[in-house]
Amino acid sequence: MSIAFNIVAVSGGAWRPSRTLVLTEALIAALGQHLDFNAQVIELGDIARPVGGALSRDELPVDVEAQLSTIEQADLLIVAAPVYRGSYPGQFKHLFDLIGQDALVDTPVLLAATGGSERHALVIDHQLRPLFSFFQALTLPIGVYAAQADFHDYQITSPALQARIALAAERAAAVLGGAIDIAPRKIA
Repeated sequence: MSIAFNIVAVSGGAWRPSRTLVLTEALIAALGQHLDFNAQVIELGDIARPVGGALSRDELPVDVEAQLSTIEQADLLIVAAPVYRGSYPGQFKHLFDLIGQDALVDTPVLLAATGGSERHALVIDHQLRPLFSFFQALTLPIGVYAAQADFHDYQITSPALQARIALAAERAAAVLGGAIDIAPRKIA
């Protein structure tokens, strides 16, 4: 019997076309090689205006509140952020400011980012990983970074990036499939 997992992907780009969305969709497709799941993609660009105007969650429209609840109920969260001026965008951070503080405890999170050059690759470890550590989420050890040179006409053309996506999907599937014990261990 196969288990259908609830995978939620947040693509933090605000523009279309979006390399961040292309990377997000590639990660979902690669996971599909290993798992049976239901996936939902939440694009920041689609909800940026109501999110940006909300000081609290109570001020969100019903449809945007539903998307935040979807993020909080994920079995696996894929988070992909574009890099602007050395960091993820403020609107992306504000979206996660509206997520419940305890809602992502122990949720596996596959981190990804896109940027203009390889110089921004550490955004995953220096900024995204600490953000999700605050939520006590289980950030997966492997992240996926894609530079502008990895794409042509908004298609992934880099064999190295394709291999990294495949490896990240394989490892994420192992966590969800139970091949890796992610439960906290009690010390006797």
